[in-house]
Amino acid sequence: MSGPVKVYSVAEGPADGPAVVFSGSLGSDHRMWDPQVKPLVEKGFRVIRYDTRGHGASPVPPGPYAIEDLGGDLLALLDEHGVASAHVVGLSLGGMTGMWLGVNAPDRIGSLVLCCTSAKLGPPGMWADRAKTVRENGTGSVAEAGVGRWLTPGHVAAHPERAEFLREMIANVPAEGYAASCQAIERMDLVDDLPKITARTLVIAGAEDPATPVEHAEVIAGGIPDARLEVVEGAAHLGSYEQPERFTALILEHLEVAR
Repeated sequence: MSGPVKVYSVAEGPADGPAVVFSGSLGSDHRMWDPQVKPLVEKGFRVIRYDTRGHGASPVPPGPYAIEDLGGDLLALLDEHGVASAHVVGLSLGGMTGMWLGVNAPDRIGSLVLCCTSAKLGPPGMWADRAKTVRENGTGSVAEAGVGRWLTPGHVAAHPERAEFLREMIANVPAEGYAASCQAIERMDLVDDLPKITARTLVIAGAEDPATPVEHAEVIAGGIPDARLEVVEGAAHLGSYEQPERFTALILEHLEVAR
């Protein structure tokens, strides 16, 4: 495990509001959470979004990364913003980071929302192959397939401009950052640690998610004591972006109880 990286972040909403940190998926930057910002700020929450190391405007240390590295970056971000404890909302890789914090830094977590994620996402060879592809050919080579996992075909057809926005988002991720993050997923296994998570937890799955199907959410919800599982219809992997009203309503309902 290397030292933490000072990641790029954006904070919005009242400085004294309960802090909610949004952690994104592999191949994204903080803009993937655009639909959630205004509704939460209007409810008085302080919304902090950030670019995972190797993504967006954050530094790109050489890989491989480990989930412990990403968790350490998030803890450093909380310190930077003067946040003792935050509600953490993570999707995919961001959810994995949130689970790691829930296990290893429970005092820093007010509650968890784990979206479209997995505690162990194999097979490892797939992630090694994707890292190799990206290092050799750049992230543009996986952008189309990425959008195909993030959005349902119907949504892509109905909203081509949204699909193009996300395609460009993936293609602009530095190749080393994307590949090194694939290696973090390749080696991650949090399944046996799930019972250690004490934070109030909401698990949200997309009914049409090809990347982390509902069974992965069921493992997480079954492993974390008293976790609640919600499955959102018409959502693929980037469910918070494809079905923002439903995801945001679930997140807000969870936060209002946990705040």
